[in-house]
Parts: sequence; C-alpha cells; structure tokens
Amino acid sequence: MIAKFLMLFAAFAAVANAFSAEPTVPAAPAADGDDPYLWLEDVMGAKSLDWVRAHNAVSQKELESAPRFAALRERLLTIVNSKARIPAVSKHGEFLYNLWQDAQHVRGLWRRTSLAEFRKADPAWETVLDLDALAAAEKENWVWKGASFLHPTYDRCLLELSRGGGDAVVIREFDVLTKAFVADGFILPEAKSQVSWRNRDSIYVGTQFGPGSMTDSGYARIVKQWQRGTPLTTAVTVAEVKPADLAVAAYVTNEPGYRREFVSRVLTFFTSELFLVDPSGAGHPGAAPAGELRRLDVPLDASTGTYRDQILVRLKSDWVVGGQTYPSGALIAMNLERFLAGGRDFQMLFAPTATTSLESTETTKHYLILTELDNVRTRIEALHFNAGQWERLTVALPGIGIAGVTAVDEFESDDYFLTFTDFLTPTTLYLGTVRPGSTAADLARLKQLPAFFDATGLEVTQFHALSKDGTSVPYFQVARKGLKLDGSQPTLLYGYGGFEVAETPAYSATIGSAWLEQGGVYLLANIRGGGEFGPRWHEAGLKANRQRVYDDFIAVAENAIARKLTSPRHLGIMGGSNGGLLMGVMVTQRPDLFGAVVCQVPLLDMKRYNKLLAGASWMGEYGNPDLREEWAYIRKYSPYQNVFADRKYPRVFFMTSTRDDRVHPGHARKMAAKMEAQGHALLYYENIEGGHGGAANNEQRAYMSALAFTFLAKELR
Repeated sequence: MIAKFLMLFAAFAAVANAFSAEPTVPAAPAADGDDPYLWLEDVMGAKSLDWVRAHNAVSQKELESAPRFAALRERLLTIVNSKARIPAVSKHGEFLYNLWQDAQHVRGLWRRTSLAEFRKADPAWETVLDLDALAAAEKENWVWKGASFLHPTYDRCLLELSRGGGDAVVIREFDVLTKAFVADGFILPEAKSQVSWRNRDSIYVGTQFGPGSMTDSGYARIVKQWQRGTPLTTAVTVAEVKPADLAVAAYVTNEPGYRREFVSRVLTFFTSELFLVDPSGAGHPGAAPAGELRRLDVPLDASTGTYRDQILVRLKSDWVVGGQTYPSGALIAMNLERFLAGGRDFQMLFAPTATTSLESTETTKHYLILTELDNVRTRIEALHFNAGQWERLTVALPGIGIAGVTAVDEFESDDYFLTFTDFLTPTTLYLGTVRPGSTAADLARLKQLPAFFDATGLEVTQFHALSKDGTSVPYFQVARKGLKLDGSQPTLLYGYGGFEVAETPAYSATIGSAWLEQGGVYLLANIRGGGEFGPRWHEAGLKANRQRVYDDFIAVAENAIARKLTSPRHLGIMGGSNGGLLMGVMVTQRPDLFGAVVCQVPLLDMKRYNKLLAGASWMGEYGNPDLREEWAYIRKYSPYQNVFADRKYPRVFFMTSTRDDRVHPGHARKMAAKMEAQGHALLYYENIEGGHGGAANNEQRAYMSALAFTFLAKELR
C-alpha cells in the first residue's frame, strides 16, 4: 500500500476612483494594541456575538426580501436533499459505508450496503448510526467528521464527532457489528487530535495531553502509543517535536506482506520528515515502544510513501542525487531496502511537462494508478510492477473532462470507482477494472446525477490571460452560445490560488441553477499558487512572490473585460478561505474592476493571522509577519491594513462561521467593522455553527448559497 502522500494536515475558497494596479503600503503597520476591533476576535464573547447577530439581521432582512430568494433557497435545498445524489462510499471489509444527509436526516445516517446491492438503481441500505438520534439523546450538536477502521477485521472504528462542525473532535470507539459505542473502548475528549490503529488493542494518538503538548499551530506535538484498558496518562511517548513544528503523527500501512509503521514530523505545511519504525530496534535504550525510528533521507519538501517493496517519492523541487537530476513534480521509485542501504538508483514513474502535472495516486491489488492533469484535463495511467520493471497502461475515460479514481478495495482486487464530470455533464460514477486492453466501453455506469439545471445552449471555452510578468494564465468560461459581447453580461469569476490546490471543471448544481440558468456567465481562473501545473505553478506564488497570484487574477478579470464579455459594473467575484484572502486583496488593490464581492471564511488580517487558530501552520505559504523582512512583503497586500476611508470599493458580502476553528472568524468580523466605520457599503453574515466549510447541514448550505447568489444577482444585473 502506498502511504497517502503527506501532508497529513493539509488536511490541516465597481467603477470607482482611478487606482494603480500597485498595492498601497501603509506608512507603518498598526501594532496589535492600536487595533480598535481586536475585541471582535473574542469568538464567543457576548459583545462580539451581539455584533454578529445585529449584522446578520441586516443581511437577512435585505436578502430574504429579494423577489427570488425564497424560491432559490427552496430549490437549492431540494437539490442538496435530493435522493438522486450519488452516495460517496468507501469499502471496509464486505461493506460499502456512506454518510447520508437529507431533509429527514439533517445530521446524517451512517449506513452501509454491499457492492452487489450498490450496483442496483435503488440499493437497500442498513443504518449503522443515526447521527440525529445520537445528537438528540446526548443533547449535543454532533457533526460527522469521519471514521477510521481497524484492519483487517473492520469490525471496530474510531469515530470522529465535532460539536457544531469545527476541526476539534471527540473520538470514540465504535463496534459496527453491535452498532454501539464500546463501553470500555478508546475515548478522547474534544481536541484537534490525530489517531490511528496500531493493532486491535493499541492506537497511536496525538492530542491535548496537557500544557505544552500542542504546537504553535494548535496540533499535536507529541504522539503516543496507548494500550487498551490503560489510562491515557500511561500512554508511552513515541515521538515528540518542537512547538514551532506544525504537528507529529504516527500511522500503519497494512499492505499484505508489507506491514509498516511510520512517524511523520510535519515541519511546515509543505515540509516534513518521515521515519520508518524499525521493529528490530524495539529493545534499544531510548527507542520508541514499537521500535527504533529510521529517517527516510529524502528532500524535506518531498512527499514519501511505500508500495510493495518500493519507496515512492513525489518531488516538489529538483533533486540531484545518485548522479541524476530528478525534476520538480516528478514521481520516482526504487527498492526500499536498497534505498535504506544507501542506494539512489530511482526509476521515473511520472515526468512533468510544461502542461502536465501529477494530481494524485491510488493503488489496487496489482496496480499503482496515477491521475494526471494535462492542460487542466484528466489523464489516468496504471503501473504494474513486474520483475523489477514498471509496466504502463492507459486507463480509458468516458470522455474529455475531469475524473477521479478510488480503489474499491486496494488489497483484494483491481476494481476501482471512477467519477467523471465537467461543467455541463452531471457527475457520473463508474465501476471499472484495471487490466490490459480495457476500453471506456468496459466501464459500468453505476450512478449519475440528474440534470439539476438546464444546460441547453451553454458551452465551455478556455481562454488565456497575460499576467503582469508575461505568464499565460488559463481560465474557463461557461456561457450561452452566441453570447453578445457588449460588456453587459453578469459574470461571476471564481478563484483560489494557493496550497497547490488545482481548480478543475466540475458539475455544480448550485452554480448551474443559481447563476448559469439565470443568464449569468461563470469563469474559473487557474491562477498561480494552485496545483494545475504542478509544484512550479504553486511555488511561483509563495511568500515574497504572492503578488503574482493576485496579478494573475487581475489579468483574468481584465481579459474578460477587454473581450467585452462583461464590464466592472457587471463583474462579480467569489472565493473562500485562501480564496477569501484573494477577494480581500482584489477589493483593496483593484476595486475599479468589480461590481460585487462574496468573501467567504477569509483570511484578511495578515499581520495577526499566524496568532489565530491554525494560522501558524500556513507560514510556509504566506511567510511570517513577525519577521521584519517578511512583513515587508505581506503588508503590501494584507487587506485589513490596506483599506482606507477615502477610497471607493465595490460592495462586499462577508460570510463566515462562528464555529470555524481553522480560519478565525475575527478576520471577517474586523474587516467588516473597519470598512463599515469608514463608510463603505457591505453586508455581513456569520453562521453560528458550521466549521470551516461554513455550514453544518444541508439546510444551512442551501440557505447560505441562496444568500450569496441573491446578493450577486442584486448587485450585478
């Protein structure tokens, strides 16, 4: 089995006064003590929540009274509650498991079925755990966060439940045979914990062990081995990292014949050290209880895993080793034992080009599957390791678009689930088998979304904009055929541009029904900072080069306007999280380009972001504002420090969540309060629960989407 490519916590988007495209730099950044809105960082403070409720009421009154709001909310709720949605499943033992939410099951049913049953049009499901019933019985607002199964019996799992949707979870051992929590099982109180099974009677656990046990980023600094039936206080330390590190974790890979244990020291969001637990060293003085730790000597920014007897290394920078140069973005492999002995004779499994990148890997019983992007479209290859060589075959796709592959059971078969989509094609789920000579005709279509919106007359095109430094930046356009290019089209431009996240074409019932079907145009920008073209595309926008990300987005907007597709009066933008930061920068740097902005769960105060919740973990992306030389470039774009009373800005709708324990809601609160005090027009809505995703259930998701698209329609038409 290939260890999932780390990062484990990556788990851890108007016509005004003439403005220069250059960002405004304040004469001197305000010290924390000079911030009059610092009190809004008190997440649950009575004064803060009074401010939130007052602003929510204003936004709700305006937007809920709009002519189309009620109908749109009802339609979006019907979509997210539709029985025709494709259940997302994962196989554990003989069952496929799924969490299902609808109008009757707001928090969700955790349920299961067999693969044979799942192939039917209307499969029969067996309920394993009713989250709504559990929440009612325990008087808790439980939100599902996942389950980790015990291998190879799959009869037990470690359930993760969040209060209100935040990242912090309660972990409880659950028996899927009796469908009950294990009375004397492993239980952890609410924290940003990381757990994994070592064997039936012991787990690896990183959690809040007490003062000093968490990193500056709020994740586990110590990982321990906890034996069943003993107090957590007696768990034995396996590894401990520095407070300035991001996190530490331990886990087991269970590929038959190649069971291995690992410890990962996550240094930053993009760098880590991986250690193999050597069981032969278990008796050595000072060794971990499971054995001695052997560091795998690969670049810190590489992602490392194993497959059979091979070590796999995915590079984010060029690596000169063993007399060879392996390029950034490559996937290389060699025999693990030979590597540990000092050998460095790697084989190249994937070599990037100017337009291709490796998006993900997956394994079946006999194959390593590579999902690649070629000019932001999917290509899939399967590699079979045979007699020391890698044999390669192409996995057929049903068309040109975006596909995702998941092994049905990586240890038992070469079967895989394949999802296929594009902007206008309802997502389809197929079942396939990797084998030589197979074609698209061999794919069995299991499920397909209904057409949630009318795509008649719509077409998808791809354009390129020239950024400030001459880089060609692609973007997709979804619009009606024969569109009149007179600058009058209401247009929504979406972007993210960070953390090597690739923005790819996908069927969105929300965008389709709430925007495209109403005559709007949708643009998706593939700006730097993302992963559309591999590590180089991401690294081009890191830290001191961050302005390139914003220049790319500006270039796309200017290109759309120059083509007379739209005009600033009719051009709106939307983004969340890192994309929310992008929105804030667009507001403060180029307000002349946009008529409306939806800024969701954003980072905005980049002077303090590293002091708020998980913010310290992102300094590898943005830099450290506490260092003079790094604040020198961060301050040039930090929205909170670059908004002024004498400027005119497009109207902004800030949307966030009180329960977001990843990006602090204080960012949106303080920016809205400051802009409001300066006399700028805006709306603000904060969901009192929901976590970083903004919503905890389908009703909230539909409501918040209806608010956002009602705002855009009101401002841009």
